[in-house]
Amino acid sequence: MKAVNYIEDFDTWKESFAFFIPINVRFSETDMFGHVNNVSPFIYFEEARIAFLKEVGLFRIDVENPETIPIVADLQCDYHRQMYFNDQMKLYVKVNHIGNTSIDIHYLGVNQKEEVCITGRGRLVQINVHTGKPAPFSEEEKNRLIAGP
Repeated sequence: MKAVNYIEDFDTWKESFAFFIPINVRFSETDMFGHVNNVSPFIYFEEARIAFLKEVGLFRIDVENPETIPIVADLQCDYHRQMYFNDQMKLYVKVNHIGNTSIDIHYLGVNQKEEVCITGRGRLVQINVHTGKPAPFSEEEKNRLIAGP
């Protein structure tokens, strides 16, 4: 596998994931060459990220007027192996680093043969919905992120 700048020791990094969602690659996610279009992993990242945040209680869709929301500040994907229609993927997600107002999230996508197909990372910033400015995570939120699902 090619070197990825946000991963120091791949085996240790890979073993630290626990939470994942299943992804069934749909035909509509493939391109004319028969493999997954390069935009689709970002959709998979979004789906996994939201599921993860729901599990730790930070994606509060049940709150009528939330004070803060997490938004994506940057997102990166590294492609290691092609994915195809009907592949049964596991898309893992974890918090790699927690800052005052942001978190760094890492992603790992493996196929049904447990082959690494994609890796990724992204920064989420929590913002105040009224001001649009970064807002700090509470200690409770940080603890939930550390504990994970």
